[in-house]
Amino acid sequence: MDASARSSSRVAAGAMMRSSVMACMVARAAHGRQRSRAAAGGGTIRAPHAAPRSALTHDRMRHGIQHPARLVPLAFLAAIALGTGLLMLPGAWAADGNSPWLTALFTATSAVCVTGLAVVDTGTAWSPFGQGVILLLFQVGGFGIMTGATLLGLLVSQRLRLATRLVAQAETRSLGLGDVMGVLKLILAVTLAVEATAAAVLTLQFHVGHGQPLGRALWNGVFHAVSAFNNAGLSTYSDSLVGFATDPVVLLPVMLAIMIGGVGFPVLFEMHRQRGGWSKWSVHTRITLAGSAFLLVAGMGAILALEWHHTLGGHGLVGKLLGAAFHSVSARTAGFNTLDVGAMASETWAIHYVLMFIGGGSAGTAGGIKVTTFFLLGFVVWAEVRGQRDVTAFNRRIAVDAQRQALTVALLGMALLAFATLALMALTALPLEVLMFEAISAFATVGLSTGITAQLPPAAQLVLVALMFIGRVGTITVATALALRSRPRAYRYPEEHPIVG
Repeated sequence: MDASARSSSRVAAGAMMRSSVMACMVARAAHGRQRSRAAAGGGTIRAPHAAPRSALTHDRMRHGIQHPARLVPLAFLAAIALGTGLLMLPGAWAADGNSPWLTALFTATSAVCVTGLAVVDTGTAWSPFGQGVILLLFQVGGFGIMTGATLLGLLVSQRLRLATRLVAQAETRSLGLGDVMGVLKLILAVTLAVEATAAAVLTLQFHVGHGQPLGRALWNGVFHAVSAFNNAGLSTYSDSLVGFATDPVVLLPVMLAIMIGGVGFPVLFEMHRQRGGWSKWSVHTRITLAGSAFLLVAGMGAILALEWHHTLGGHGLVGKLLGAAFHSVSARTAGFNTLDVGAMASETWAIHYVLMFIGGGSAGTAGGIKVTTFFLLGFVVWAEVRGQRDVTAFNRRIAVDAQRQALTVALLGMALLAFATLALMALTALPLEVLMFEAISAFATVGLSTGITAQLPPAAQLVLVALMFIGRVGTITVATALALRSRPRAYRYPEEHPIVG
């Protein structure tokens, strides 16, 4: 650089510095005049960049102890601890003495997290009091602990504070704070209506169709209705619903309760509010409904083809169709079975891996990474294959934040399952395929098993306990945390294109 260029640079730099100094001086002078006028008029003085009080309060509420991503897991932990204590009481165990602590912990976690895995036979190992505790636990867990607490608070105070709305919104995944009240009321109404209707039909069929005493039929009907709607999968029968494999009067109400509870309360709320039909529903609702229907039909067809001459071989045509449909529904979240899962073909287990991992709808009683998450990633792949810049679904552009959140939830779930399966392999000598089935079933809160749950050593059962807890509250926590942490940056780094593939 020659001397004239260096001189010009120094002149320009000096001019910029003087300009900045002058700007600061002008700003200070203006602020001083503002302070003088405020003092003369008796007004209050506010710093030029002070945040409004409401914004500071809201920020403290989001990041402090009332952060919903922290409250939801703590509430579930408290419910599991309480349930474990109740199940360890002498009156809860059918035999003399108390239940083992690990059995109580595993059962309480499975009930609160609406999973359905069990290390003992629910119908014979637990007393009527113990079974009542289990029913209460999966009712609370499926309904939503914070949702129930919010409704109780609403009944007392007749209003919801902003902090309470934020917590309830995190658990119910309401589309907006203004929807929280409507979603909560709908959850209560749908829960009572579906469970009462299913319980009445099941009780009548157990009593009239299968000759059970009225008291026993009533208890079995209520237990299975609540278990089905909350997608818990726990049964008072040792073989789950195998004894009713060809009875549509028993299986159809159970299937309907599973699907209604698993589709997600935001979808039910929107279908109730927007009665104009498909064209007026949001992309979330349309993806959930269309994706659920596709998975139901595809899963049913695959199970029917693979098990036609196997576990379905002893049934007629109607029994085969009913059994395949029931397992396609149950495999995605519920955990009831009418066929011997342990006797199924390995290919059918692989189909179950996919159905269980995907799960049901968001903010319902279902588990898995959720239908919306899976199909959003499918739309991303489809757009990339076609060379489209925007990811679209049903003539709507999908936000980049939603794409990244779906990818994060799916990859974290896969990574967790990989580590958990490796841990189970290290702790047992069982084959990989059955351990993977058990791990996915626990993480996706499904509850189906090939029959190895009770055989696992205590350390492996604790791995499943952790998977059930993370699977139930982890997706809520991660999705809520990602949504709350989403904020724009004031700068962007230079772009590069790493080699992919």
